[in-house]
Amino acid sequence: MAGALAALLALGVAACGAEEETTTIEGEEARIVVEGEPIELGDLRFNVAITRFLNPDDVEDAEYLEGLPEPAANEDYLAVFMTVQNEGDDDLELPSEEDVEIIDITGEVYHPIETESIFALDLGTTIPAGGEAPVDDTAAASGPVQGSFILFLIPKEAQENRPLEMEIDADDEVGVIELDL
Repeated sequence: MAGALAALLALGVAACGAEEETTTIEGEEARIVVEGEPIELGDLRFNVAITRFLNPDDVEDAEYLEGLPEPAANEDYLAVFMTVQNEGDDDLELPSEEDVEIIDITGEVYHPIETESIFALDLGTTIPAGGEAPVDDTAAASGPVQGSFILFLIPKEAQENRPLEMEIDADDEVGVIELDL
C-alpha cells in the first residue's frame, strides 16, 4: 500500500512538471521528453510534431524525397518533423549534422543525411532572435505537418530496436526526445 501511494505521489509530482526526467550522456546531464513535448536547450525550443518512415512511392512522401535515390531494399528513410523557436535575444545557430543523432536500444547510432528538400530543416544555419524554423510562408511551414524535417536513412532491422531516441546538442545543452513510432 505504501509503495502504491508513493508511486501515485511521484506520478502527481511528475504531472505537475515539478520533476523532469534526465539522463547522463558523456558526463553531461540531458533532459528527456517524449515526441510532442517541447524541449528547451538553452534558448532553442525544439518540438517534434511527428516521426515517420517515408514511402518513395507515396505522392506526398515523394516530394519530401525529391532528388534522393531509392533506399536500398534493407533501408528506409525516416523523417523527424519539428519546429524550432529561438526564444532568446541573440541569433543562435541550429545544431549541425554532427550534433543530431538517432540511437536505437542496441546502441546503434544514425546521423542525418543531406537533402536539398525545401521541407528539410537547414541544420547549422542561424535562427534570428525571436525567430523560428520553418519560417512563416514557406512550404514547410504551410505544408501538411507545418514543420521542417531532419532525414535519416535507417536499416529496416532498426525498426525492431525501438524505442528510437533522438539526441540533440544545441546551445551548449543536450536533450533526448523519445520518438513515437
